Amino acid sequence: MTLPLNTILSGDCIAMMDSLPAKSVDLVFADPPYNLQLGGELLRPNNSKVEGVDEEWDRFSDFAAYDAFTRAWLKSARRILKDDGALWVIGSYHNIFRVGAILQDLGYWMLNDIVWRKTNPMPNFKGTRFTNAHETMIWCAKSAETRYTFNYDSMKALNDDLQMRSDWTLPLCTGGERLKSGGKKTHPTQKPESLLYRVLMASTKPGDVVLDPFFGTGTTGAVAKKLGRNFIGCERDPEYIAAAKERIAKVIPVADPSVLMAISKRSEPRIPFGSVLERGLLNPGDLLFGGTRHDKVAKVRADGTLITDIHRGSIHKVGALVQNAPACNGWTYWHFQAGHDEFMPIDVLRQKIRAELH
Repeated sequence: MTLPLNTILSGDCIAMMDSLPAKSVDLVFADPPYNLQLGGELLRPNNSKVEGVDEEWDRFSDFAAYDAFTRAWLKSARRILKDDGALWVIGSYHNIFRVGAILQDLGYWMLNDIVWRKTNPMPNFKGTRFTNAHETMIWCAKSAETRYTFNYDSMKALNDDLQMRSDWTLPLCTGGERLKSGGKKTHPTQKPESLLYRVLMASTKPGDVVLDPFFGTGTTGAVAKKLGRNFIGCERDPEYIAAAKERIAKVIPVADPSVLMAISKRSEPRIPFGSVLERGLLNPGDLLFGGTRHDKVAKVRADGTLITDIHRGSIHKVGALVQNAPACNGWTYWHFQAGHDEFMPIDVLRQKIRAELH
């Protein structure tokens, strides 16, 4: 069977997923009903009504019914995931703990829980609880043996060259991004594109197939198209499907596919520190400086090792020894003096050599 790529399948998500070939999808991103169990209208201090999620699709008779639904769609999702595939699911305190337990029961392997911290959450108007300012995403592999995709270097680059943490501070979907019809929100829980951008950049490659079983107004599809990924959406509400199709049709794909590729430093050619000396980018006898104040000093030897008053070895070994640390990335720890008051990591010299090789 040919996969219905970049298509919205109309109907029940479990039936739609069951119609697809086994092991055919790279990633599943799911924003299922939260089963909010709302207890009546919520009013602001000025007595205006707060728009909540009171649609029929979020209502379940009890926890047992919700658990049965959750188990069914997660089981279908697992069948269509490739062996190296992964799944993301987002929820609130109402449902995410139940979803997490079922994920583990079905054999999924937990990788991270991600806290989406909202910069603009809705206040708690009654003043009876803390402001609910976050939602939780669970990222899991199909199994413990899965060789899942994680674009670590891309995430670090997105975060100003700092390792990406598991708490993400992003705004709610507002302004021009929020779809509306008749002056009202088309969908009550439309997710911001920034959230899906980070998810897809982190855990997929260009050309991968991303399935969203609760497609709504198509945030997953819009971001997938923008980033050169394929999508399959499942949605049963005709109004949401129409809005999603119109939205995705307006997305212009990136013209140059090469800019979408995640570059992993591990896949780049290995450059020994000795190559820096062979190319004349540093010379024997030059000093390298480490520490936050560049107060650790080592001298470069002709064979590519470093020496201090009491240590000798590779850039990594000496870097660890002077810090009394178990390990060290010498390329980022050691700096050379590039100007009067300017110090640069020796990694820039390695990157210069790599650029020449390319």
